[in-house]
Amino acid sequence: MHRYRSHTCGELRASDVDTDVRLSGWLHNRRNLGGILFIDLRDHHGLVQLVVRPDTAANEALSSITKETVVRIDGKVLTRGADNVNAELPTGDIEVEVTDVEVLGAADPLPFTINADDGVNEERRLEYRFLDLRRERMHRNIMLRSAVIATLRQKMTSLGFNEMATPILSATSPEGARDFLVPSRLHAGRFYALPQAPQQFKQLLMIAGFDRYFQIAPCFRDEDARADRSPGEFYQLDVEMSFVEQEDVFEVIEKVMTEVFQEYGGGREVTSPFVRIPFREALVKYGSDKPDLRAKLELVDVSGVFAGSGFKAFADKHVRALAVPDTAGQSRKFFDQMGEFAVEQGAKGLAWVRVGEDAGQPVLTGPIAKFLTEDDVKALLGELDAKPGTAIFFGAGEFDEVSRIMGAVRVEAAKRAGHFEENVFRFCWIVDFPMFEKDEETGKIEFSHNPFSMPQGGLEALRTMDPLDILAWQYDIVCNGTELSSGAIRNHEPEIMYEAFEIAGYSKDDVEREFGGMLRAFKFGAPPHGGIAPGVDRIVMLLADEPNIRETISFPLNGNAQDLLMGAPSEVDESRLRELHLNIRKPQVKAVAPKAAVKTDAKAEPAADAKAAE
Repeated sequence: MHRYRSHTCGELRASDVDTDVRLSGWLHNRRNLGGILFIDLRDHHGLVQLVVRPDTAANEALSSITKETVVRIDGKVLTRGADNVNAELPTGDIEVEVTDVEVLGAADPLPFTINADDGVNEERRLEYRFLDLRRERMHRNIMLRSAVIATLRQKMTSLGFNEMATPILSATSPEGARDFLVPSRLHAGRFYALPQAPQQFKQLLMIAGFDRYFQIAPCFRDEDARADRSPGEFYQLDVEMSFVEQEDVFEVIEKVMTEVFQEYGGGREVTSPFVRIPFREALVKYGSDKPDLRAKLELVDVSGVFAGSGFKAFADKHVRALAVPDTAGQSRKFFDQMGEFAVEQGAKGLAWVRVGEDAGQPVLTGPIAKFLTEDDVKALLGELDAKPGTAIFFGAGEFDEVSRIMGAVRVEAAKRAGHFEENVFRFCWIVDFPMFEKDEETGKIEFSHNPFSMPQGGLEALRTMDPLDILAWQYDIVCNGTELSSGAIRNHEPEIMYEAFEIAGYSKDDVEREFGGMLRAFKFGAPPHGGIAPGVDRIVMLLADEPNIRETISFPLNGNAQDLLMGAPSEVDESRLRELHLNIRKPQVKAVAPKAAVKTDAKAEPAADAKAAE
């Protein structure tokens, strides 16, 4: 018999009754019933129940060791009997009577419970991540991730894509986030950058003639953490295709995403084909370029209704309205809670009215109804097609702020009022992104998204149109309010590249210095090409129905970009710094002066803390 096991803990069935077996795994749980020990033994493959009779050497050994100790046991498979079957366990028809035991790896007392959720905080879990990953939910998430990646590889290969690796040590690139820099030992004062994405390299592969590339690519960005973004590194299904237009990219990715979400989505519906929503339309209708289409409500721009209105709160402002039908049965509490939610998003309040009926005619009631004229009411109801029983919420102010607040109100109202779909994956493409945007502080024209994208209208658009009106062949794929990826049809013509970067403030010399490799390649026959890179971490997060992306990554950094298990980032000694030609300049910490002593006449000197803390 094998030194450690003849079977795994998850494979024994009723057909194995009376078989002598050897198992190895972790002591998951233990129950003592009248001297008989019942032990759950766990390995990667599953869980099996052991029974240990009293007055045996095995009983004495297994009754005292700590949970999570690794043991090897020998025993015989027994049937549990009809009354003791555990239908929720694949091995629930049998148990193993233990005849011999060997401790393979002793366990210290545990910092938190493995076989139950004891509410331990995330910092503790990350410090002992190897224990946290033993939990059933975490183990399932990581195995889901492994399966999804394997499936992505299989599907991309079957579609004629070739998996290729691109460099990790490279040059800095304007991807929109901070680079992680790696100092060069051989070239004093120079740095490599870890790739924010394999963007330029995958385009160079197209120019080199490889036609269809993919990679499960590691990407590195020095960004702050969010629920859907892990700081430091992430993985994406990086894709590039030659001789394609936008719809060709969509066709491939829709097929792959639909099949993956159908296979691993637990029976949840997947919408297909994915709807196309222009960027500016998304902001108006949904308040976001990452719309959650499970919310079956839309915002409406009603600024025209109140242009020049006597209602000063709305007059001459951007006003967005949200009509929520079938709310006749909602109490005042519903409106108060929506107002509180809006305030949490940064609003000063949330104006609203109800649509009622009087003598067959619609009437408005609510806090602001008295400020609306008959013409206002008629125009408003016409814009919204609002029937009696509808609640209408309003946001007024600057376009961006109204979009952000009312976008969140839209989803929350849909959930509270029963207009939100559960157990579905609602995909969409956001298209027609602006090529450029203006920095609010400097007024400078900048690239809105990917600087290597092809402008719609090409060179003529760049030379004749207002830069803020130029659209790009850029697109995002969004599912349930989560952006999975950005992509684009790439610019492959040197003249267009020079012109686009000039609008963004780069001289010809700047472009040649910063992007010389890419530019040189464009001058030697570049095919039209485009691509995209759906985030693997976010795909798994959605499939696992996890609210935080770190729950789908084996060893993530915490929210402060620290590895609490391995102690990164860490300091290095002086000899290593000298080898890399580096000096460390730490930020100065200002000392806080002590408070002045209180005088006996009860008049205190001004405290120095405020000035020192500036």
